[in-house]
Amino acid sequence: MSTPLEYYNSLPPVSKFYGMACLMTTSALYLQLYNPWIIALDYTLVIKKFQVWRLVTNFFFLGPFSVPFAFDLIIIARYGVSLEKGTFDKRTADFVWMFIFGALSLLVMAIIPILSSPFMGGSLVFMIVYVWSREYPNARINIYGLVSLKGFYLPWAMLTLDLLFGVPLMEDILGMVVGHLYYFLTVLYPLSGGKYIFKTPIWVEF
Repeated sequence: MSTPLEYYNSLPPVSKFYGMACLMTTSALYLQLYNPWIIALDYTLVIKKFQVWRLVTNFFFLGPFSVPFAFDLIIIARYGVSLEKGTFDKRTADFVWMFIFGALSLLVMAIIPILSSPFMGGSLVFMIVYVWSREYPNARINIYGLVSLKGFYLPWAMLTLDLLFGVPLMEDILGMVVGHLYYFLTVLYPLSGGKYIFKTPIWVEF
């Protein structure tokens, strides 16, 4: 069995960076090093006071230490890592572009007041779940040791659980919409005979 350090070192770079950034952001909040509203998405402050960092920092806050926060980190560690080591193996730039596309799409949606949220990291994490479910539709997964189902149904199962637990669904739904849009542009549309136009930009390559 690997040690925690060995496990950490085995993580691929993008999932490791995003997971650790989210963990450090919440840890800093726990230590009362900052006010979370300093990093929240607020278009009024972005436009009028040019606080452009809010367009990025809001995606790194998954909430205070809690069960939902732990589940989001587990999603990144399990499904994000699975995508990065599997579908996106040796395609790190493409994986980064998936995150960038998801974030940009969510920022556009947030312009509509009813879809706006000060922190959209949860939606970005749910996008990971949706893309993973489409890439591994036949994988067998187990939820809380109670339900076994195919990977394709994972987002819908998680959505149902949130509904049963009284958790607001907008965050999950936005993540599913963005995830489906990404999957449609990169997989479904080209497979149907459409031209592949969603190539990772050169500026993302490294």
